[in-house]
Parts: sequence; structure tokens; C-alpha cells
Amino acid sequence: MATTKKETKKKKITVAGGEGAVYIQATSNNTLVSLTDSKGNLLAQSSAGALGYRGAKKSTPFAAQQAVETALKNIANFGVTKVGIYVKGSGQGRETAIRSVGTAGVQVLFIKDISPIPHNGCRPPKARRL
Repeated sequence: MATTKKETKKKKITVAGGEGAVYIQATSNNTLVSLTDSKGNLLAQSSAGALGYRGAKKSTPFAAQQAVETALKNIANFGVTKVGIYVKGSGQGRETAIRSVGTAGVQVLFIKDISPIPHNGCRPPKARRL
């Protein structure tokens, strides 16, 4: 009995307005890059570890640059031309990742730091009684 292949139509996705967001999380061990449209739907993602870098090489600025460029290549067919950059963390690849978004041919609207900052911290434990 012969089986027939069902042809599937590829969905062409276009982003209204061509705006999106780039989220860069630069930790001390890796750099994660996520690209979303204006509604927050994930379009592409990449990281230094996903590119094959292992160990201490994952946290280098060069690996962060490569991760951003790989993610931006994947959104060429979505029609995103303008992006806002949200940066989180204080890793080595932070500045290089921001610069490589600008050089990739995408217009940068703004850069915002969303790193968590402690404000007064947790409540200390009660004093020990002897």
C-alpha cells in the first residue's frame, strides 16, 4: 500500500510595522539573545553555547557577537527593520552584543537596561538570644 505525502503550505509571517525587540542576557558564563515582534512573540533566539562554544569561550565578547548576528540572520524574512534593545546582566559580552545589533543593518530605536537591582534586600534574621 503506497502512502501519499500531504503537502503543507508554508505560512508567510510578516510583522506589522516592522518593529521588534532584542533581549540580551549577558551572564558571566553565557550570552543569550532573543528576538521578538512588537507583541512579544518569539521570532528567533541564539546563544553562545548553541553556536558550539564550550567552557570559558562562551563568555567571551566574540561569542556574544556571533550569537547576535546568528539570531538577526534568522529574522530577515519576518520583515523586522527597527528594534529596541533590552539588556540584562553584567557579562563580558554585553557591550559587544549591543554594538553588533547596530552593525547588522537593523535600526536601533532605544537601549534599555533591565538588570535586576536589589533595593534594601531581604529582611535579616532575628537576633540570636543566649
